Amino acid sequence: MTAIVKVENLSKHYQIGAAPAAYATLRESLTNALRRPFSSLRGKFSESSESVWALRDVNFTVVAGEVLGIIGQNGAGKSTLLKILSRITQPTEGRAELYGRTGSLLEVGTGFHPELTGRENIYLNGAILGMTRPEIQRKFDEIVAFAELEKFLETPVKRYSSGMYMRLAFAVAAHLDPEILVVDEVLAVGDAAFQKKCLGRMRDISTEGRTVLFVSHNMAAIRSLCNRGILLENGQKSFEGPAGECVDRYMAAVTQHASNEVDLTSVRRGRGVDTTLRISKVRILSRDGRPLVRLGDPLEMELDFTVSDPLEDVVLGVRLLSADNVSITECRTSHSYGAIERLEAGNYSVKCRIEQNILSPGLYLLNVGARCATKPLDHVTQAMTFEVYSDATRNVWLEGVGGCVVRLPSEWSAPRPI
Repeated sequence: MTAIVKVENLSKHYQIGAAPAAYATLRESLTNALRRPFSSLRGKFSESSESVWALRDVNFTVVAGEVLGIIGQNGAGKSTLLKILSRITQPTEGRAELYGRTGSLLEVGTGFHPELTGRENIYLNGAILGMTRPEIQRKFDEIVAFAELEKFLETPVKRYSSGMYMRLAFAVAAHLDPEILVVDEVLAVGDAAFQKKCLGRMRDISTEGRTVLFVSHNMAAIRSLCNRGILLENGQKSFEGPAGECVDRYMAAVTQHASNEVDLTSVRRGRGVDTTLRISKVRILSRDGRPLVRLGDPLEMELDFTVSDPLEDVVLGVRLLSADNVSITECRTSHSYGAIERLEAGNYSVKCRIEQNILSPGLYLLNVGARCATKPLDHVTQAMTFEVYSDATRNVWLEGVGGCVVRLPSEWSAPRPI
C-alpha cells in the first residue's frame, strides 16, 4: 500500500535557556555572515551541555487509512513529533513527507477570541484550522449540535464555563475533513458523557478511511482506535508494532524501576477538595520493595495521611482500575467498621488487605481518596501503578486464560449422559 506519511531520521535539538535572536541591522547581518563559517566550525567541536535532543533518529511510515497511536511518558517527544508533522516547528535533522491535506488537533481552542460570540468563533477557529468558509457553513449545524450549545451561540465565549469552551472548541476541530489528521490528547475535555462522545467521533473518523496520527495517555482509546503503535522513550523509538502490544510494553516500562511507595505530598489536587486531611503516601506491601504482587497472594495497601484539624465521620478508600482505566472495585474503611467517628489532628496510617486477590496477571492503577460526611477531603487519581505477576508453580487454575481482569475459582461437574 502507498505510504502517505514518511518519517526518515527525524531529530529535533533544543538549546536550553537560549535567548531568541534579536532583529539585526544590515551591517550586523553582513558582519555575522562573515563570522558564521568560523563560529559554526567552532560549534562543531563544543556542543553546549545545556541542550537536549527532544527527538533522535525517528523512522516510520504510515499507509493511507491507517490509525497510528504514539505513546510514551511525559517528555518522550510525542508532542514535538506532532508539531514537526504539523509544520509548526522545523526538524534539526531528517525529513518528514506528508502526501495529502493535513489537519491538526494539537491544542483545542487555539485561536478563540473571548470577545466574540460562539457563532463568530466557530468561523474564526474553523478558518485557523484550515477550513474554507463554505465548509464551515455546510457543517455549522453539525458542529453546534455536537457541542450542545445552541442556546449560547450569541453569547461571548468569555462568559462560557471552561467545559462549554472546550466542548465548542473540540466540536469545531472534530469536523475537519483532511486526508491526514494529527491528534494530540484531545479526548480529555468536558465531563464523562462528552468524553465518550469525543471518543465516538474519533472512532467515526478512524473508520472513514482517513489517516490518523493519535497521541494519548488514554490506553483504552489507543487499543480501541489504533491499528499500530509507536513507543517513544527519551526521544527515540523503542518499539513499533500492534497497538495492544505497544500499550503492554509502555505499561511494563512504567513499573520497571518503580518503588512500592509513592510520595503524594507534592501531587497537585483538583478543585473542590478540603485541605484538612491530606494523604501523604501510598504503598503496596511487597517483599522486594517493588510494586509487585504475586498472583493469588493477598493484596495489601497502606495509606499515610495527616489531619490538621479534628474531623468526624471520615471515610478513606482506594479504587482499583485496569491499565486501560476501567474501574474494577473500590474498598473503603466504612466497609469494615463504618465511618471513623473522630480523628484528632495528627499523623495516621491505615491498611487495607484484600485476602482473596483474584486479579489476573497485568498492570493496575490505584486511586486514593477520603471523605467527611458528604464533603470530599482528598482525592488522587492514578496515585500508583502496580503489577500482578504469575508464578507457574502456584494457582494453576488461574493460568492460560486471556482477556480477563479478574479470575474466579469455579467447580465443574464431570460430564454425564442426558
